[in-house]
Amino acid sequence: MEQEKVGITEVAQRAGVSVATVSRVLNRKAGVSQKTRQVVERAMEELGYERGTATGGIVGVITPGLSIPIFGVLAERIGLALAPHGLRAVVCPALPGGVQERDFLKSLLDLGASGIVFCSASNTLENFDPEVLQLLENRPVPYVCINGRFEDSPSVAFSTDDAYAAELSVRHLYGLGHRRIGMAAGPVGNRPADRRVAGFRAAMAALGLGEDEQPVVHQTYSVEGGQFAAEQLLARGVTAVIAASDQMALGAIRAIRRQGLSVPEDVSVIGYDDGPLMEFTDPPLTTVRQPVDRLAAEVARGLVGLLSGHQVPVGELMFQPEVVVRGTTAPHHPRRPPA
Repeated sequence: MEQEKVGITEVAQRAGVSVATVSRVLNRKAGVSQKTRQVVERAMEELGYERGTATGGIVGVITPGLSIPIFGVLAERIGLALAPHGLRAVVCPALPGGVQERDFLKSLLDLGASGIVFCSASNTLENFDPEVLQLLENRPVPYVCINGRFEDSPSVAFSTDDAYAAELSVRHLYGLGHRRIGMAAGPVGNRPADRRVAGFRAAMAALGLGEDEQPVVHQTYSVEGGQFAAEQLLARGVTAVIAASDQMALGAIRAIRRQGLSVPEDVSVIGYDDGPLMEFTDPPLTTVRQPVDRLAAEVARGLVGLLSGHQVPVGELMFQPEVVVRGTTAPHHPRRPPA
């Protein structure tokens, strides 16, 4: 049987120091005494740590792909926040038909990565690959999650409050006079999507709007998914669409225009994320902004804390989003006949 490679975690355990200290030694960073440096280097030698080929100091950022721009922005910000600690972020986009999440995780563990960030990956799914958790249990490595945590696992997570995001969207549209509000939601079984649907329904009910006035269509987080969902919602007479992502919002706008209607004169649309370029669409997209910089800073702080052996509270810390009002929402007026 092939012997597993020694990683930075094993070196830290042998030397009796934190993973962050080993990372600083590997990257020749200041802040480590000569005595500690010698202890770490002795541990590397005793364990046969391959300094030249292993990747101590690397943090894998696992995402469900980069076609949703906010994931790329998050990964970039996380990398910037980790860099001062001698840690380098490597983005691992796990795509259907491509490299799977468990395979990325195996490679990262084999290479001795310092930590893992699950960025809206399997940690957001009800039915995720059980091998991912099994790997984390068999080969412990510090990890944190974004926008959802593994169920029945003592994980640390930092998330945008999805239910509150939906409530903000509903209240914004309600304040503009809309009563027939529909949601183009993400896939069933995706925790952020499910939370937003629950928040949407609760907010609509709190405003006295019944189930007939709160239609929901589940689709993929894509332009095509948003277009399909909007077509179904328009057939039910909605005057406003809440989309589960900015890409879905753009698809909804396309569906509305193809029916000879205008945004926002006939139908209002609000997105989610506030990814790059959304202020430059035509019209500029009204959306709910995720607090990306705060999420990235807390993720880095939490992971560095784990690497340093500090107590980091287990559970999910929620951050509040905000509505960014631009040009795709407007007061409700009776819909004019299509041109």
